Amino acid sequence: MPITGEYEPSTSTWVAEQVEAYEASGGTQANTLRDTGIPIIVVTMRGAKSGKVRKIGLMRVEHEGEYALVASKGGHPEHPGWYLNLLADPNVMIQDGPAPLDYSVREVEGDERDIWWERSVAVFPTYEEYAAKTDRLIPVLIASPV
Repeated sequence: MPITGEYEPSTSTWVAEQVEAYEASGGTQANTLRDTGIPIIVVTMRGAKSGKVRKIGLMRVEHEGEYALVASKGGHPEHPGWYLNLLADPNVMIQDGPAPLDYSVREVEGDERDIWWERSVAVFPTYEEYAAKTDRLIPVLIASPV
């Protein structure tokens, strides 16, 4: 079901601008991480504290219709805020092209996490650098269609 309500753009200007351009173009513009050429998806969720609609761009790590959402936060010691949003409400929308679709998110561990981590690093090798910078195990969540 669509996530509706008051939208609060990211406090990071470049993220807010990328999401806006991506959505406005149906995914034909602003669809890579800046100038890297690495594809992104837009994930829409509900804020755990505010209840507002939040949107982020994440690396496009897709396998058989599911997506990995890697909570790396650039290797910072704490998890990104969106990770806590997804723990509170696992219902999201993912836009990978012209229109968003509904997904449910779950965190993976053990061998399943390892497989998805390898897929994620294959798309964005910098994840390995982020993992080396932090003492925390970077969470990997899987979004499955509903």
